[in-house]
Amino acid sequence: MAVINTGNAAKLLWPGLNAVWGRDYEEHPKEWTDLVDVETSDMAYEEEVEMTGFGLAAVKQQGAPTIYDTENQQTVTRYTHVAYALGFIVTQEEIDDNLYEKKGVSRAQALAFSFRQTKENVVANMFNRAFNSSYTFGDGQSLISSSHPSLTGSQSNTLAVAADLSEAALESLCINIMNVTNNRGLKIGLMPETLHIPTALAFEAHRILKSIQQSGTANNDVNALRSMNVFPGGIKVNHYFNAPTDYFIRTNVPQGLKVFQRKTASFSQDGDFDTGNLKYKGYERYSVGATDWRALFGVVGP
Repeated sequence: MAVINTGNAAKLLWPGLNAVWGRDYEEHPKEWTDLVDVETSDMAYEEEVEMTGFGLAAVKQQGAPTIYDTENQQTVTRYTHVAYALGFIVTQEEIDDNLYEKKGVSRAQALAFSFRQTKENVVANMFNRAFNSSYTFGDGQSLISSSHPSLTGSQSNTLAVAADLSEAALESLCINIMNVTNNRGLKIGLMPETLHIPTALAFEAHRILKSIQQSGTANNDVNALRSMNVFPGGIKVNHYFNAPTDYFIRTNVPQGLKVFQRKTASFSQDGDFDTGNLKYKGYERYSVGATDWRALFGVVGP
Protein backbone atom coordinates (compact mmCIF):
# COMPACT_ATOMS: atom_id res chain seq x y z
CA MET A 1 0.00 0.00 0.00
CA ALA A 2 1.40 3.37 -1.03
CA VAL A 3 1.96 5.77 1.85
CA ILE A 4 3.25 9.34 1.64
CA ASN A 5 5.95 9.77 4.26
CA THR A 6 8.66 12.32 5.01
CA GLY A 7 10.88 10.75 2.38
CA ASN A 8 8.40 11.36 -0.45
CA ALA A 9 8.63 15.14 -0.12
CA ALA A 10 11.78 15.86 1.85
CA LYS A 11 12.05 19.43 0.57
CA LEU A 12 8.73 20.27 2.24
CA LEU A 13 10.39 19.73 5.61
CA TRP A 14 13.01 22.46 5.13
CA PRO A 15 12.61 26.24 5.35
CA GLY A 16 13.44 28.47 2.39
CA LEU A 17 11.34 26.69 -0.25
CA ASN A 18 9.98 29.30 -2.67
CA ALA A 19 7.34 27.29 -4.52
CA VAL A 20 5.76 23.89 -4.88
CA TRP A 21 4.59 23.18 -8.41
CA GLY A 22 3.25 20.39 -10.62
CA ARG A 23 -0.30 19.97 -9.29
CA ASP A 24 -1.88 23.42 -9.56
CA TYR A 25 -2.20 23.98 -13.31
CA GLU A 26 -5.18 25.71 -14.87
CA GLU A 27 -7.81 23.26 -16.09
CA HIS A 28 -9.72 23.15 -19.33
CA PRO A 29 -13.38 24.04 -18.85
CA LYS A 30 -15.59 20.99 -18.37
CA GLU A 31 -15.98 19.25 -21.73
CA TRP A 32 -17.66 15.90 -21.05
CA THR A 33 -21.07 17.54 -20.67
CA ASP A 34 -20.88 18.60 -24.35
CA LEU A 35 -20.70 14.94 -25.36
CA VAL A 36 -23.62 13.42 -23.44
CA ASP A 37 -26.94 14.13 -21.78
CA VAL A 38 -26.87 13.71 -18.01
CA GLU A 39 -29.49 11.80 -16.05
CA THR A 40 -29.59 10.55 -12.47
CA SER A 41 -30.19 7.01 -11.29
CA ASP A 42 -31.08 5.31 -8.01
CA MET A 43 -30.89 1.76 -9.39
CA ALA A 44 -28.08 -0.76 -9.84
CA TYR A 45 -28.48 -0.30 -13.60
CA GLU A 46 -30.78 1.41 -16.09
CA GLU A 47 -32.32 -0.12 -19.22
CA GLU A 48 -33.80 1.59 -22.27
CA VAL A 49 -35.85 -0.32 -24.86
CA GLU A 50 -36.50 0.48 -28.51
CA MET A 51 -40.04 -0.07 -29.81
CA THR A 52 -40.60 -0.24 -33.55
CA GLY A 53 -43.77 1.81 -33.95
CA PHE A 54 -45.94 1.18 -37.01
CA GLY A 55 -45.46 1.17 -40.77
CA LEU A 56 -47.26 3.22 -43.42
CA ALA A 57 -51.02 3.12 -43.55
CA ALA A 58 -52.47 0.79 -46.19
CA VAL A 59 -55.16 1.61 -48.74
CA LYS A 60 -58.53 0.39 -47.49
CA GLN A 61 -60.89 -0.78 -50.20
CA GLN A 62 -64.60 -0.11 -49.85
CA GLY A 63 -66.13 -2.69 -47.54
CA ALA A 64 -62.76 -4.29 -46.82
CA PRO A 65 -61.45 -4.72 -43.29
CA THR A 66 -58.80 -2.47 -41.81
CA ILE A 67 -55.27 -3.88 -41.84
CA TYR A 68 -53.77 -3.98 -38.37
CA ASP A 69 -50.10 -3.62 -37.59
CA THR A 70 -48.11 -4.52 -34.50
CA GLU A 71 -44.99 -3.25 -32.84
CA ASN A 72 -42.17 -5.14 -31.22
CA GLN A 73 -39.31 -4.66 -28.86
CA GLN A 74 -35.96 -4.28 -30.58
CA THR A 75 -32.71 -2.93 -29.13
CA VAL A 76 -32.28 -3.10 -25.36
CA THR A 77 -29.55 -0.90 -23.88
CA ARG A 78 -28.33 -1.45 -20.34
CA TYR A 79 -26.35 1.15 -18.42
CA THR A 80 -24.43 -0.61 -15.66
CA HIS A 81 -22.95 1.83 -13.18
CA VAL A 82 -19.21 1.68 -12.49
CA ALA A 83 -17.59 2.82 -9.25
CA TYR A 84 -14.42 4.93 -9.37
CA ALA A 85 -12.28 5.46 -6.27
CA LEU A 86 -8.87 6.88 -5.45
CA GLY A 87 -7.14 8.01 -2.32
CA PHE A 88 -3.86 8.64 -0.56
CA ILE A 89 -2.38 8.00 2.88
CA VAL A 90 -0.13 10.41 4.73
CA THR A 91 1.92 9.51 7.79
CA GLN A 92 1.48 11.49 11.00
CA GLU A 93 5.13 12.55 10.85
CA GLU A 94 4.80 13.92 7.31
CA ILE A 95 1.84 16.01 8.38
CA ASP A 96 3.62 17.26 11.50
CA ASP A 97 6.85 18.21 9.75
CA ASN A 98 5.51 19.57 6.43
CA LEU A 99 6.11 23.33 6.56
CA TYR A 100 4.13 24.27 3.46
CA GLU A 101 1.00 22.12 3.21
CA LYS A 102 -1.05 24.62 5.20
CA LYS A 103 -0.02 27.45 2.86
CA GLY A 104 -2.32 26.24 0.11
CA VAL A 105 -0.57 23.18 -1.32
CA SER A 106 -3.59 20.89 -1.06
CA ARG A 107 -3.39 17.22 -1.92
CA ALA A 108 -7.18 17.08 -1.61
CA GLN A 109 -7.46 19.50 -4.54
CA ALA A 110 -5.15 17.26 -6.56
CA LEU A 111 -7.39 14.30 -5.76
CA ALA A 112 -10.47 16.17 -6.96
CA PHE A 113 -8.60 17.07 -10.15
CA SER A 114 -7.92 13.37 -10.74
CA PHE A 115 -11.63 12.60 -10.49
CA ARG A 116 -12.54 15.34 -12.96
CA GLN A 117 -9.93 14.08 -15.39
CA THR A 118 -11.18 10.52 -14.97
CA LYS A 119 -14.70 11.45 -16.04
CA GLU A 120 -13.42 13.45 -19.01
CA ASN A 121 -11.47 10.41 -20.20
CA VAL A 122 -14.24 7.89 -19.52
CA VAL A 123 -16.82 9.88 -21.50
CA ALA A 124 -14.41 10.76 -24.32
CA ASN A 125 -13.47 7.09 -24.66
CA MET A 126 -16.96 6.37 -26.00
CA PHE A 127 -15.93 8.55 -28.95
CA ASN A 128 -12.37 7.22 -29.08
CA ARG A 129 -13.77 3.68 -29.41
CA ALA A 130 -16.72 4.63 -31.60
CA PHE A 131 -15.34 2.82 -34.69
CA ASN A 132 -13.94 -0.16 -32.77
CA SER A 133 -15.95 -3.36 -33.27
CA SER A 134 -14.66 -4.65 -29.92
CA TYR A 135 -16.92 -2.08 -28.22
CA THR A 136 -20.53 -2.71 -29.22
CA PHE A 137 -23.84 -1.27 -28.06
CA GLY A 138 -27.44 -2.46 -27.90
CA ASP A 139 -27.77 -3.38 -31.58
CA GLY A 140 -24.54 -5.38 -31.57
CA GLN A 141 -22.65 -2.81 -33.65
CA SER A 142 -19.97 -0.28 -32.81
CA LEU A 143 -21.35 3.18 -32.13
CA ILE A 144 -20.28 4.38 -35.58
CA SER A 145 -21.06 1.71 -38.16
CA SER A 146 -22.35 1.26 -41.70
CA SER A 147 -24.40 -1.77 -40.60
CA HIS A 148 -26.87 -0.71 -37.92
CA PRO A 149 -29.76 -3.20 -38.30
CA SER A 150 -33.39 -2.20 -38.79
CA LEU A 151 -36.54 -3.91 -40.04
CA THR A 152 -36.05 -2.37 -43.47
CA GLY A 153 -32.33 -3.05 -43.86
CA SER A 154 -29.11 -1.75 -42.40
CA GLN A 155 -28.37 1.94 -41.92
CA SER A 156 -25.16 3.90 -41.57
CA ASN A 157 -23.97 6.79 -39.41
CA THR A 158 -20.73 7.38 -41.28
CA LEU A 159 -19.57 8.17 -44.81
CA ALA A 160 -19.28 5.38 -47.35
CA VAL A 161 -15.70 6.51 -48.03
CA ALA A 162 -13.65 8.04 -45.22
CA ALA A 163 -12.66 11.65 -45.83
CA ASP A 164 -10.68 14.34 -44.07
CA LEU A 165 -12.63 17.12 -42.43
CA SER A 166 -13.79 19.47 -45.18
CA GLU A 167 -16.81 21.44 -46.27
CA ALA A 168 -17.78 18.70 -48.73
CA ALA A 169 -17.38 15.92 -46.15
CA LEU A 170 -19.50 17.75 -43.59
CA GLU A 171 -22.21 18.44 -46.17
CA SER A 172 -22.30 14.76 -47.15
CA LEU A 173 -22.52 13.65 -43.54
CA CYS A 174 -25.30 16.14 -42.84
CA ILE A 175 -27.25 14.88 -45.87
CA ASN A 176 -26.91 11.35 -44.48
CA ILE A 177 -28.27 12.57 -41.16
CA MET A 178 -31.30 14.19 -42.80
CA ASN A 179 -32.09 10.97 -44.73
CA VAL A 180 -32.09 8.61 -41.75
CA THR A 181 -35.26 6.67 -40.98
CA ASN A 182 -36.64 4.93 -37.93
CA ASN A 183 -36.68 1.14 -37.52
CA ARG A 184 -39.75 0.84 -39.76
CA GLY A 185 -38.23 2.93 -42.55
CA LEU A 186 -40.24 6.10 -41.88
CA LYS A 187 -38.62 9.50 -42.23
CA ILE A 188 -37.71 11.26 -38.98
CA GLY A 189 -36.70 14.85 -38.26
CA LEU A 190 -33.06 14.11 -37.53
CA MET A 191 -30.83 17.17 -37.75
CA PRO A 192 -27.22 18.06 -36.90
CA GLU A 193 -26.66 19.95 -33.66
CA THR A 194 -22.95 20.22 -32.82
CA LEU A 195 -19.62 19.41 -34.44
CA HIS A 196 -17.10 17.66 -32.17
CA ILE A 197 -13.43 17.68 -33.08
CA PRO A 198 -9.97 17.00 -31.60
CA THR A 199 -7.56 19.86 -31.00
CA ALA A 200 -5.72 19.11 -34.26
CA LEU A 201 -8.81 20.11 -36.27
CA ALA A 202 -9.77 23.21 -34.28
CA PHE A 203 -8.44 25.79 -36.73
CA GLU A 204 -9.58 23.96 -39.86
CA ALA A 205 -13.10 23.54 -38.46
CA HIS A 206 -13.36 27.26 -37.75
CA ARG A 207 -12.16 28.12 -41.24
CA ILE A 208 -14.76 25.79 -42.74
CA LEU A 209 -17.73 26.96 -40.68
CA LYS A 210 -16.97 30.63 -40.10
CA SER A 211 -16.03 31.73 -43.63
CA ILE A 212 -18.62 33.82 -45.47
CA GLN A 213 -17.80 32.20 -48.81
CA GLN A 214 -16.64 28.64 -49.44
CA SER A 215 -13.45 28.02 -47.52
CA GLY A 216 -10.14 27.45 -49.33
CA THR A 217 -11.44 28.14 -52.85
CA ALA A 218 -11.57 31.06 -55.26
CA ASN A 219 -15.31 30.57 -55.62
CA ASN A 220 -17.67 33.32 -54.60
CA ASP A 221 -20.30 30.76 -53.60
CA VAL A 222 -21.94 31.13 -50.22
CA ASN A 223 -20.79 28.93 -47.38
CA ALA A 224 -24.00 26.91 -47.02
CA LEU A 225 -22.99 25.34 -43.71
CA ARG A 226 -22.70 28.79 -42.18
CA SER A 227 -25.63 30.53 -43.86
CA MET A 228 -28.02 27.65 -43.07
CA ASN A 229 -26.75 27.48 -39.47
CA VAL A 230 -26.34 23.72 -39.86
CA PHE A 231 -24.65 23.44 -36.45
CA PRO A 232 -26.75 25.61 -34.11
CA GLY A 233 -24.78 24.32 -31.12
CA GLY A 234 -21.48 25.31 -32.70
CA ILE A 235 -18.05 23.68 -32.67
CA LYS A 236 -16.92 21.73 -29.60
CA VAL A 237 -13.20 21.07 -29.28
CA ASN A 238 -12.37 18.12 -27.04
CA HIS A 239 -8.92 17.74 -25.54
CA TYR A 240 -9.49 14.07 -24.68
CA PHE A 241 -10.09 12.72 -28.19
CA ASN A 242 -7.21 10.45 -29.14
CA ALA A 243 -7.37 10.44 -32.95
CA PRO A 244 -6.24 13.72 -34.53
CA THR A 245 -8.31 13.26 -37.71
CA ASP A 246 -11.63 11.77 -36.49
CA TYR A 247 -14.64 14.08 -36.23
CA PHE A 248 -18.22 13.68 -35.03
CA ILE A 249 -21.66 15.27 -35.29
CA ARG A 250 -24.19 15.03 -32.47
CA THR A 251 -27.82 15.17 -33.58
CA ASN A 252 -31.11 16.15 -32.00
CA VAL A 253 -32.15 12.55 -31.26
CA PRO A 254 -34.15 12.49 -27.99
CA GLN A 255 -32.60 9.37 -26.42
CA GLY A 256 -28.96 9.30 -27.38
CA LEU A 257 -25.60 9.51 -25.63
CA LYS A 258 -25.95 9.48 -21.86
CA VAL A 259 -24.28 9.53 -18.49
CA PHE A 260 -26.34 8.13 -15.64
CA GLN A 261 -25.03 9.63 -12.41
CA ARG A 262 -25.53 7.11 -9.60
CA LYS A 263 -23.33 8.82 -7.00
CA THR A 264 -21.67 12.19 -7.47
CA ALA A 265 -18.04 12.57 -6.45
CA SER A 266 -17.58 12.74 -2.69
CA PHE A 267 -14.43 13.03 -0.59
CA SER A 268 -13.72 11.97 2.97
CA GLN A 269 -10.87 11.42 5.39
CA ASP A 270 -10.23 9.24 8.40
CA GLY A 271 -7.41 8.44 10.78
CA ASP A 272 -5.79 5.12 11.61
CA PHE A 273 -5.53 4.63 15.39
CA ASP A 274 -2.49 2.35 15.37
CA THR A 275 -0.24 4.26 12.96
CA GLY A 276 -1.56 7.81 13.22
CA ASN A 277 -1.74 7.90 9.44
CA LEU A 278 -4.47 9.91 7.75
CA LYS A 279 -6.40 8.46 4.82
CA TYR A 280 -8.10 10.59 2.18
CA LYS A 281 -10.35 9.09 -0.48
CA GLY A 282 -12.75 10.00 -3.21
CA TYR A 283 -15.62 7.98 -4.66
CA GLU A 284 -17.94 8.38 -7.63
CA ARG A 285 -20.29 6.03 -9.49
CA TYR A 286 -21.80 6.46 -12.95
CA SER A 287 -22.36 4.78 -16.30
CA VAL A 288 -21.72 6.00 -19.84
CA GLY A 289 -23.38 4.71 -22.98
CA ALA A 290 -25.53 5.21 -26.06
CA THR A 291 -29.20 4.35 -26.45
CA ASP A 292 -29.83 5.33 -30.09
CA TRP A 293 -26.97 5.26 -32.60
CA ARG A 294 -28.71 8.04 -34.50
CA ALA A 295 -27.45 10.43 -31.84
CA LEU A 296 -23.94 10.41 -33.30
CA PHE A 297 -22.42 10.44 -36.77
CA GLY A 298 -18.70 10.32 -37.35
CA VAL A 299 -15.85 9.78 -39.76
CA VAL A 300 -12.45 8.16 -39.38
CA GLY A 301 -10.05 10.61 -40.94
CA PRO A 302 -7.89 8.72 -43.46
